[in-house]
Amino acid sequence: MCAFALRDIKAAAPANDDSGAASKLAEVSTDARPTPAYSPIVLAGLVRILEFLLIAASGFAVHRLHVAPAYGYAIEYFIVIPGMALLAILAWQALDLYTPAAFRSPIGHGLKLAGGWTLVFLGALAAIFFLKLDNALSRVWLLGWYAGGLGVLAAERFAVAAIVRALTQQGKLDRRTVIVGGGPAAEPVLRDLAAAQQDSDLRILGIFDDRRDDRSPDVVAGYPKLGTIDDLVEFARHTRLDLVIFTLPISAEARLLQMLRKLWVLPIDIRLAAHTNKLRFRPRSYSYIGNVPVLDVFDKPIADWDVLIKAAFDRIVGAICLLLFAPVMAAVALAIKLDSRGPVLFRQTRYGFNNERIEVYKFRSMYADKLDPAAARLVTKDDPRVTRVGRFIRKTSLDELPQLFNVVFKGNLSLVGPRPHAMHARAAEHLYDEVVDGYFARHRVKPGLTGWAQINGWRGETDTPEKIQKRVECDLFYIENWSILLDIYILALTPIALLKTENAY
Repeated sequence: MCAFALRDIKAAAPANDDSGAASKLAEVSTDARPTPAYSPIVLAGLVRILEFLLIAASGFAVHRLHVAPAYGYAIEYFIVIPGMALLAILAWQALDLYTPAAFRSPIGHGLKLAGGWTLVFLGALAAIFFLKLDNALSRVWLLGWYAGGLGVLAAERFAVAAIVRALTQQGKLDRRTVIVGGGPAAEPVLRDLAAAQQDSDLRILGIFDDRRDDRSPDVVAGYPKLGTIDDLVEFARHTRLDLVIFTLPISAEARLLQMLRKLWVLPIDIRLAAHTNKLRFRPRSYSYIGNVPVLDVFDKPIADWDVLIKAAFDRIVGAICLLLFAPVMAAVALAIKLDSRGPVLFRQTRYGFNNERIEVYKFRSMYADKLDPAAARLVTKDDPRVTRVGRFIRKTSLDELPQLFNVVFKGNLSLVGPRPHAMHARAAEHLYDEVVDGYFARHRVKPGLTGWAQINGWRGETDTPEKIQKRVECDLFYIENWSILLDIYILALTPIALLKTENAY
């Protein structure tokens, strides 16, 4: 296994010592965990919501202190205050004030912030004049809100700056990036990206390239070559990696496809730099990283707000299910204890998100002396290892209920997703990843208690290559088409799917 220690890589700036660049590789322990990250998109969204609430609250506060005691609560203020607060958010968005760079420097962007707020008030004053609303709104209230709003905004932006700087120092806002393809083609891309990372969340870790000759030197534009594409796959399994940028020309189609075939199974964004491509598309065809135009090849399946929505759905609905099924779980636990000796719960190591090894909980369905934690042998019909109670709870999937603890308390399982397979599960004497090409692509999202495969009849024993192939196809369909509505649909159909027990032993 080839992996690397990130502490040996200067991610924030190019290396100055070219001669030592090749020595940046170091093995990382197999139990290392990726650095947690926060989405800049979610951060910007939360700041927008916070500023809308603060601006509206300051407007109502001035109204309560100045207008309400003399004139009461006029309906006009309850329309104007939210409306102007919303216009302010739109103005600041247009002025590009919701980026990590803007958050980090409240003084440098203070004039823009004040300018946007002033523009909104000038627009409001113009509307009051032309619509002859002079008597509807208090001028003193407008002036008080303008000054009070600026004060609240200034305090809030300095607080946000402190938080963002702390997160940046911890690397939790970094968009960790590697380049695929070295040599002359990578140099201009790296120079432009290095300039962009000064004012963005981009952090370049290094270069990966399969070529081992003079066309791929050990150092390009100050950044070290870290290894091959196979090394990159292992690298992404052991540390957080957010973005891969290819610097290969489109003309290198065969080489591109060969590399993408290995990388698409990872939960990362993959982009193709357009610097070296002679073929030009419409400007709207590109997205930009700094000043570098790129073509979007693959996107991380569930990212930004979707991660929060799915996590909240899992925890809330999972907790409700745990409460509803508590009596059933207690009855199953008692039945297991009365039926055979041994523990009630059984823990098994399985593959989780990005091939992370996780422990999942199940009700014990086998005799204690015949447990198979590695799942080296599939459970078959009338399997002598399975207890009487075990046969029933396996057919009805009641043995899976303790995985609600994984969902609610550990967070390493989702309610809906590809089912987590055991580490050494086999189909026709072959490991699953040997049977299905791209098998590990199903690990680009968290595994789940139920999924698209289960409600489409691919539940239970996977003793043939065709069965595991169909299950993986369903899992990939789910990943590419995920939505919270799809999760709700799958959960609603799961009880019906559980009535079909012919493949569950």
